[in-house]
Amino acid sequence: MKPAPFTYEAAASVRDAVERLSSSASPRILAGGQSLVPMLNLRLAPADALLDISRIPELRAVEERPDAIRYGALITHTAFEDGAVPDGSNGLMRHAAANIAYRAVRTRGTIGGAIALADPAADWITVTIALEAMLHLTSATEKRRISVQDFVRGPYFTALGDDELIEAIEVPKRPDTERWGYSKVVVKTGEYAESMTIALLDKARKFSRVVLGATDGAPIVMAEAAAALLGGADEDAKKAAISSDLMRSKHDFSAAKRILHTTTVLRAMKQSSAA
Repeated sequence: MKPAPFTYEAAASVRDAVERLSSSASPRILAGGQSLVPMLNLRLAPADALLDISRIPELRAVEERPDAIRYGALITHTAFEDGAVPDGSNGLMRHAAANIAYRAVRTRGTIGGAIALADPAADWITVTIALEAMLHLTSATEKRRISVQDFVRGPYFTALGDDELIEAIEVPKRPDTERWGYSKVVVKTGEYAESMTIALLDKARKFSRVVLGATDGAPIVMAEAAAALLGGADEDAKKAAISSDLMRSKHDFSAAKRILHTTTVLRAMKQSSAA
């Protein structure tokens, strides 16, 4: 299929982009295009106008500070995978990027575009929520920061205003003492996840964090599972904690999905505590 007719514009700078976004035309943003273009072709995401931001150099900038790394929204998945940008996550971001779809998709797809889409099964929203990342949003009238956890409100539903652009993703540097676990289940390589979990454990800081993604909504921050992980609970206690978190989430999981999500959470927790 081919998309419905639309007008095309290319922004030269962030200022140019947000000024165009504030106009009455309200164009849809085109970044890497790996999700949007297929949706346009299938006419699942109709758009009267597209605003191409892929040529804006400011959105590819990386700023490393002692406490955090700020990544421009147009940093591609392969930039993380290939180590072309600094990684303060002890290798988690590089590992996750390498497991997104296929190499051809990773070459064009961007971290900002993936977060803005907020597909429940997409990798970056789960990873960045686990890493306590912040987004820098900008419009023609203001700039603001918001955590990825607060930004993603549901499937394909975010706190991004019609006149706003994700300018950068700020990821706190993780301590060397922190270990991570990553578990992802797909039907076949390259497809979206059926379930995925990121677990972080830092015994030195007495810190743990467990985030379950690929649900039917926003990723779930699993407080009881994290407490069980930090406390060194046995597997039965961990399963009970996971079950409680799934119930608290108020998602209507089938029995099969509950088993699948429990399995990925347990695997990620085991990996994070193995080192």
